Amino acid sequence: MLTKKTINGFLDELASSSPAPGGGSVAALAGALGSALTAMVANLTIGKKKYADAEGEMKKILRQAELLRGQFAALIDKDTEAFQKVMEAFALPKETEPQKALRAAAIREATKEATLVPLEVMKHCIDALALAQEVASSGNANAVSDAGVSALMLHAACSGAALNVRVNLKTLDDPEFIGWKREELESILNTSSMMLDEIHTIIDDKLAAD
Repeated sequence: MLTKKTINGFLDELASSSPAPGGGSVAALAGALGSALTAMVANLTIGKKKYADAEGEMKKILRQAELLRGQFAALIDKDTEAFQKVMEAFALPKETEPQKALRAAAIREATKEATLVPLEVMKHCIDALALAQEVASSGNANAVSDAGVSALMLHAACSGAALNVRVNLKTLDDPEFIGWKREELESILNTSSMMLDEIHTIIDDKLAAD
């Protein structure tokens, strides 16, 4: 499992000539990093007298951020596994017509699955960005820059995952599936961009006030 590797071990495998892990796993990792930073800001807020009024909300955010971090971490491996299934489908025999039909169907289904994994990353990013916005607004002001980096990582995760969705959709011949997923992708990506801008405004206002 990629998540069991050391940071250097993961980077070495990422930099190798193997096509997986690749951008999809990195997008999921970015999501996990962003969620972890949100959890950190919540932890830095909990127990501080100055932020006593926000403690209950911060504890709730902490639980949600940790849940999302785990979901993103699982998707690091899930993305690589989905890619490997696509490669296995391409490796199926294609000497006879029945074999060709079976191979084509296997490639199509594996590619759809490989499309849904980064789309799941994107959906989680919106939930995680909502938490980042909360800690940026109500969390420990000394960690406001960390909330900002969290938001940047989460938007990068969303944008990177979107590229992986698009590259998979390009290889499919299923207009209905492609149409639905492209529409969903654009909606999520636009929401992520909007939320990032809102978080930046909060952070800029707080930094200017200092």
